Amino acid sequence: MNSHPHPTIDSAVSPWVTRYAHLIKASGRVLDVACGSGRHVRWLASQGHQLTGLDRDAQALAGLQGVARCVMADIENGPWPLPGETFDGVVVTNYLWRELFPTLLQSLAPDGVLIYETFAQGQQTVGRPARAEFLLQPGELLRQCSTLRVVAFEDGFEPAQPRYVQRIVAVNEVPRQGLQGLPTPPRHELRGLPMTEPGAGS
Repeated sequence: MNSHPHPTIDSAVSPWVTRYAHLIKASGRVLDVACGSGRHVRWLASQGHQLTGLDRDAQALAGLQGVARCVMADIENGPWPLPGETFDGVVVTNYLWRELFPTLLQSLAPDGVLIYETFAQGQQTVGRPARAEFLLQPGELLRQCSTLRVVAFEDGFEPAQPRYVQRIVAVNEVPRQGLQGLPTPPRHELRGLPMTEPGAGS
């Protein structure tokens, strides 16, 4: 299912996934799309989630038996294999097939979390993938997730890799009312940044 080769660095669990996975409800149902050999499937399962790994590579999925429900399907050339199913978390890394975005959003349960990370425009100047259909345009994930509550977004160049990457975390937020009938804003806890004292900014 992976439409382009993954660089070797992608054998490690993505810090973007580990930083924001706490937003997925405890013991939640999580779908990893184009999961490959399952680096995120295994890590998310270790956090207590119930995993479904989706990929077209039967050999890759074979190594995930007993860790996740494995679904083999070529979603680019066939029907969506999980019609009507929703998940508390949907994870996609290093995979882009634009026709899939509406299905991904429909697959989010109420308060479900989308964690998405893949290569962006500019990658063609430093390595693979280089074809435009595999590279997100500036701000594209924001546009695709316009109906969701965006908690975090990045779009830029990582010189240590080097690579151009775009990432988003977005929630299928359910409005809530407090005791006075007023909206109660949800708390999507941000982690991983140094704390500063109130008023410390310039």
